[in-house]
Amino acid sequence: MDDKDLLALYKEDGKGHYAFNLIVGKYSERLYWHIRKIVASHEDANDLLQNTFIKAWNGLPEFREESKLFTWLYRIATNEVLTFLKRKKVRSFLSLTDYSKQLENILESDVYFNGDATQKALHKAILKLPKKQRLVFNMRYFDELKYEEISEILGTSVGALKASYHHATQKIRESLQELL
Repeated sequence: MDDKDLLALYKEDGKGHYAFNLIVGKYSERLYWHIRKIVASHEDANDLLQNTFIKAWNGLPEFREESKLFTWLYRIATNEVLTFLKRKKVRSFLSLTDYSKQLENILESDVYFNGDATQKALHKAILKLPKKQRLVFNMRYFDELKYEEISEILGTSVGALKASYHHATQKIRESLQELL
């Protein structure tokens, strides 16, 4: 089912829960990996995904369909991640470098990560990026979102996103040269 069909089904009497379960089924994996690439921890990603869908469930009655359902869900997930990162940084008083190291340690000890050494090096390089560049890189490279979609999700101009992506790729390239 496409998003319009799902939203129409959601609005039918007695079918809201069923439609929402279909929405969760359709988008949970993509949103999970979007979140996971940023926070690195499987447990944190699961918690944030659950929070995303709780907010989506609560906000769906007011969803005006001015944006795509997919974009709206990504925006909720991204805001959840940013709030989480801000809280975690404030709670632990970590600098960006210290926090990146902490994320690298999570990646190193992650039993769910099944990539080879090159993939691990790539993910470590990504974790060293400032959070906005990390978000933009992940959304563009892994999620294959168009700049226009990312712009709508993050509320940033396409030009700024292209610059962030360019800087991110440069930093990743330099980091990989050091790691490999």
